[in-house]
Amino acid sequence: MTPQPRRYHKDALHAACSPALGPVRLLAYALLTLALLPVQWLAVIFRRPLSYRLPVWYHRLCCRILGIEVVVHGRVSRHRPTLFVSNHSSYLDIPVLGSRIEGSFVAKTEVGSWPLFGTLARLQHTVFVDRRARNAKRDSQSLRSRLDRGDCMILFPEGTSSDGNRTLAFKSALFGVAGVHAGTASPALTVQPVSIVPTHLDGIPLGREYRAVYAWYGDTDLAPHLWSMIGMGRLRVQIAFHEPVSAARFTNRKALADHCWCEVADGVAGLLSGRRGQKGRCTATDDRAAA
Repeated sequence: MTPQPRRYHKDALHAACSPALGPVRLLAYALLTLALLPVQWLAVIFRRPLSYRLPVWYHRLCCRILGIEVVVHGRVSRHRPTLFVSNHSSYLDIPVLGSRIEGSFVAKTEVGSWPLFGTLARLQHTVFVDRRARNAKRDSQSLRSRLDRGDCMILFPEGTSSDGNRTLAFKSALFGVAGVHAGTASPALTVQPVSIVPTHLDGIPLGREYRAVYAWYGDTDLAPHLWSMIGMGRLRVQIAFHEPVSAARFTNRKALADHCWCEVADGVAGLLSGRRGQKGRCTATDDRAAA
């Protein structure tokens, strides 16, 4: 069934939003960003290690300002390079994951042109990829060079955001952009599947429709959702870091994409149901990784 994002967002966000809280959070976010932006810019220009560490501190402060409580299950891979592979339902995935992973994101080219957020993305060493096949080789070389020099990258292989209630098929072509081809993956490359799910608002479990207070997907406009989101109460988001694997153990990119989808989908289902760690969702074939 096709989701109805506009109806869900209108009802859920109206109920959860506080008109007084939003402006305060927005001001605090703006002041923090303006204060740290020139520091990060200088760190990038002079290629200082701070340019990778500062975004982690920034995202943690942003989560505190926005009232997002991040609950972590499992351990973040400390191996370099690591390709973190996660489901994706909101722009809020960026500060949530960025607050726990010292790495850079892989984003679609359009994000680079977004006001403010495009600038912030570039300052975090984001790699922008074009979905058009003619640019696949260039994007693959750019991303693979980052991994080869030991950078950690965060990939959303669904290719778009979902409603947060399920894990969409993973596009194995995006693993190819990361340099994972049949028999060619670097033995040094570690891949860690990650599941991220919003579960509570002000201590109350989020139902299927009210997960739209976090999820931004479909034809929902960004500005109204963003404005309503900053007026929400305290949101709890849970992250499950699954067992890291070596990319070299997989014969091709689809096998790796399929494995990651299974781990992430199981993790999402477990966090949604409150029964984290249960297996079995991977037996479904209709949502398996797409070629």
